[in-house]
Amino acid sequence: MNLDAVTFGEMMGMFMATSPGPLHRVRGYELALAGAEANVATGLARLGHRVGWVGRVGADPIGQFAVEQLAAEGVDVSLVGVDATAPTGSQLKSLAQGGDPEVVYFRKNSAGSRLAPSAAADVYLSGARHLHLTGIPLALSETTRAFAFHAVDVARKAGATISFDPNLRPALWDSPSEMTAVINDMARRCDWVMPGLAEGALLTGAATAGGVADHYLRQGVSRVVIKDGSRGSAIHTHDGVWRRPVFPVTVVDTVGAGDGFAAGLISAHLDGLGPEAALARASAVGALATTSPGDKDGLPTRTALEAFLAAARPHCEPDRRKGTVCA
Repeated sequence: MNLDAVTFGEMMGMFMATSPGPLHRVRGYELALAGAEANVATGLARLGHRVGWVGRVGADPIGQFAVEQLAAEGVDVSLVGVDATAPTGSQLKSLAQGGDPEVVYFRKNSAGSRLAPSAAADVYLSGARHLHLTGIPLALSETTRAFAFHAVDVARKAGATISFDPNLRPALWDSPSEMTAVINDMARRCDWVMPGLAEGALLTGAATAGGVADHYLRQGVSRVVIKDGSRGSAIHTHDGVWRRPVFPVTVVDTVGAGDGFAAGLISAHLDGLGPEAALARASAVGALATTSPGDKDGLPTRTALEAFLAAARPHCEPDRRKGTVCA
């Protein structure tokens, strides 16, 4: 199967609180889909790209729900395995009211942690133009880590471009030193590295975005994309730096913003856009992802994205005395 992009990881059932307050006091929850890589796949599918997700779920209602939700978005799930002896992971998430929600995971020994290399996966990965991965599978188990490193080798041999979002989850690692060593080992094997500034500082010891970017560029990475929250983002390459402020939106829930950003950046690459336009698309998708309570509910379709960008673009008119004036 020929795909524009493929990604892999763990999908979980997310029980979202329907009322505010500490999770132990909430009495109502709504089931939704969670998983960073699944969010990216959803974002790409909504933007009209052919995308596949690889992983494992349990033979349980949550696993069936997760696969059906992803398939309904147009994501190819033909290489999703069903594990008869391990459950689908889950999480509880508080109702965010304009910021970061409380999230509690139940994922130890899940079906998702049993993803391992296979001949079928090699064939599937070889048919994609782009591979996207995060640091989460590197922390879940020895087999998911082996899958991740092997997937990068397969994609590289097939001529695909490879993006890597460290997406640090310190609680999943045995130690900070192991996390740093493994994440950086993966980063140097990829074409793009996409850390948040705080993540990049932790991983490299550099205090600035430029320092983080220089660290990875020296390792052979061709593009380092630094996300700095409300202060915007930047693409660093050997040819220069492109910066972009955030789009102003009413933030409901910050979870999924980085996944939306990644989907926008990959989409721009698949469409052949340059760095400036790529940052604009990534920033727009990331901003829209924060406007709803679900991790992926705010991810836009191509039509919605174009309407948002058109509305955000300054209106410019010629003026005889001042030249072109934009409002």
